[in-house]
Amino acid sequence: MDPRAPAPALQEEAPVPHGSLSLPARLFLLGFDTEKGRVSGAPDLALSVRAAALVELARRRIISDVDGVVTPVFDARTGDPVLDELMELAEESRPRSWRTWIGYRSGAGLDTVRRQLASEGYLSAERKRVFGLFPVTRYGLERAGYVEVLRAEVLGALEGAEPAGRVDEDDAVLAVLAATGKLRRLIPGKARRTHKDRLDDLAARAGGMSPELRRSLGDIRAALAAAVKAAEAARASAAGGGGG
Repeated sequence: MDPRAPAPALQEEAPVPHGSLSLPARLFLLGFDTEKGRVSGAPDLALSVRAAALVELARRRIISDVDGVVTPVFDARTGDPVLDELMELAEESRPRSWRTWIGYRSGAGLDTVRRQLASEGYLSAERKRVFGLFPVTRYGLERAGYVEVLRAEVLGALEGAEPAGRVDEDDAVLAVLAATGKLRRLIPGKARRTHKDRLDDLAARAGGMSPELRRSLGDIRAALAAAVKAAEAARASAAGGGGG
């Protein structure tokens, strides 16, 4: 694929039905404790959200792996602020692998997701100053019912009796990334181990019919797992060898 080829025809050939919210936005919402109205049990949520953005762009065929390098279709845009911000970053940056992209400026991507969800009414945004000096924005969950339905759909994909090949592709992607990114409120460690084979089947489902896409999604999943493991090790080291 010519990385500087025009995008529209590619986007028309591979539409991705995702309703009103992108995969990274929904993945972020899955990190919430709906009773407390805040993110809980997801210390590496930024990495998971970035992985979801990469998956969605790959499914749209506007980024791909070219000889180990994540390569964008230049000037391709989706209309989604999170996805388009990442496309612009990919165009402006030096060549990077999936593994590097998982962590590169992932915090900025998380901020964009929060602002988008606040602007669309899924989150509340309260601006404060810490010690009267440093401005911060605190986000709370506004649409807990939406998140509960989303959680039920993703858990149904993971735990249900329906063959993986019939599961909705978005639900399959979200289940795999939530498990790999260790969103513990949604999929605890025991569930990850119990449903290991099912997660592999869902990962294959998420890749659709294209061998190239299946490889890309497999690489993104492996990159997310490695990034989370590294983040856990860093936290353990900072805590003096405590558990991650």
